[in-house]
Amino acid sequence: MERRYDVVVVGKANVDYLVRGPRLPQPGQSVNGELFQEAPGGKGANQAVAAARLGARVALVARVGNDVRGDSVVEALITEGVEIDHLIRDPTAFTGVALCQVGGNGEKQILSAAGANARLSADDVRAAADALRSARVVLLQLGVPLAAVAEAIRIGRSAGALVVLDPGPPAPLPDDLFAEIDVIRPNCSEALALTGIEVVDRESAGSAAAALLRRGAGAAAVQAGESGDLLSWKDGEVWLPRFEVARLDATGAGDAFAGALAVALAEGRSLGEAGPFASAAAALATTVLGAQASLPRRAAVLALVQARG
Repeated sequence: MERRYDVVVVGKANVDYLVRGPRLPQPGQSVNGELFQEAPGGKGANQAVAAARLGARVALVARVGNDVRGDSVVEALITEGVEIDHLIRDPTAFTGVALCQVGGNGEKQILSAAGANARLSADDVRAAADALRSARVVLLQLGVPLAAVAEAIRIGRSAGALVVLDPGPPAPLPDDLFAEIDVIRPNCSEALALTGIEVVDRESAGSAAAALLRRGAGAAAVQAGESGDLLSWKDGEVWLPRFEVARLDATGAGDAFAGALAVALAEGRSLGEAGPFASAAAALATTVLGAQASLPRRAAVLALVQARG
């Protein structure tokens, strides 16, 4: 079967409002920040742009409002070469927003309002079935209703696509969906929500990965705190220590990892090869403020991988 797309992403599209300050505020506390950025974001749109910047043919299935923020999301996707034939303009809901706070050492916290993202339906996904069936990889997150995610998995799998799930923001997942996921990519908080295991290092990441594989996932790429990521599957694993870079802002790093992993798998690379490529993309994304602004180009990712040897 001819594959029209390397990656089709189903997920959320937002506008991000980001402030960077010396530290994150405690509850009830006000902290003066020094940098502000307004830019298109949302995990689905970010991962679509991440894949496109790495050279993949990408389409996005999503909903945004019929408002000025939605215009900015659409414009950015077109500029990045992401196909938007299945991006729906919702006349009755606002484009989703995310309020991002970034502290001095790059840590972040995000409060978001879903808006039109909450209205992405299984019918919307079925309307994009031709695109999903012609994808090498279907890349998903949990920022849209589970019915839409489940339908995208069903359609993609039926046509032989690989399914990669970034389970954020964390939500309960039924076991029958786990069995349809080729790679699941949780961060520490998502791994805790899915497995009950607090991930702080390589050993605890291994325990969480084993729990995810037992539930039916084909492979798990678990963020192991600040030390790195563990990519584990039935017949092996690879440890991905953090690349040494000048970290400025972790916003978008997880999206860079997921997008790069999907691209590498779409190119037919093994998990062992895909892991370092994804880890390098995530590292580079921490060196630039913002989410979409930080997503790296292919040459930079390859150069970082080669520099480590």
